[in-house]
Amino acid sequence: YPSLTHPSVPLNSSTHHLHFCCDITFLCFLGTSHQGGYSHEAVVYALQVCGIRHIDTAKRYGCESFLSKAIKESGVKREDLWITTKLWHSDYGYENTKQACLESCKQLGVEYLDLYLVHWPDAQVPGKSNREVRAETWRAMEELYERGICRSIGVSNFLINHLEQLKEDCQITPHVNQVEYHPFHRPQELVEYCRSRNIIFEGYCPLAKGEALSHPDIIQLAKKYGKTPAQICIRWSIQNGIVTIPKSTKPERIQENCEVFDFSLAEDDVSIINGMHDGRHVSWDPTPVV
Repeated sequence: YPSLTHPSVPLNSSTHHLHFCCDITFLCFLGTSHQGGYSHEAVVYALQVCGIRHIDTAKRYGCESFLSKAIKESGVKREDLWITTKLWHSDYGYENTKQACLESCKQLGVEYLDLYLVHWPDAQVPGKSNREVRAETWRAMEELYERGICRSIGVSNFLINHLEQLKEDCQITPHVNQVEYHPFHRPQELVEYCRSRNIIFEGYCPLAKGEALSHPDIIQLAKKYGKTPAQICIRWSIQNGIVTIPKSTKPERIQENCEVFDFSLAEDDVSIINGMHDGRHVSWDPTPVV
């Protein structure tokens, strides 16, 4: 990402101070969502005890103002955090986007965002094509980036065709594409496309909303390595070079999700999990969006 100052974390590091870095793209963060509720205790625990420094949220999740309170309580300095939030489609459009960004900053209690993402490729604006609205929205994102209000800008749930259109219509390539990524959904063509264009690929739902945890192969690997199924899934995602965003409202699960830097999966075992891909979505499917 641009404007990064935090030190990198070696792959075999046991530290839980998980910062973004320029040359390593396989770290874990605290994800929030509109499903499963919000836990103030869990966020403060993640920041104070686990040393997590990236918070991923969105206007859609409805917890930006709650996060502001948790960050203040944690005592962690703003400059030590990497805060990501997202623009919901109801705010797409040039002027709406700029206003929504400022409102998210206000809700989060910050003067700038480390990363701002366009949440979904479907604009749902009557009388305008999705492509037209995405381009208009992205021009506002570019302006927010140039003004320093957003230190990085990106998209979420965008497929290759959406990214190609954006490339033709706008000036700045998205810095990030955040997409569903787990053992059952490994969109390798999209991953390779992003890498070829220096777009960092972030993966959400690394546990497939829990569906992967009961798979016999995952359970067997957990026994082999003396780890939990969740740790196997997160470690697999990391070793595939994916910026990985697990979510939990339980402090003990957040701690568990962090403990993935003291072991490595053998190449054969990574291949076993790679082979579980069947293309299923446990979240939204952007494929029908033109």
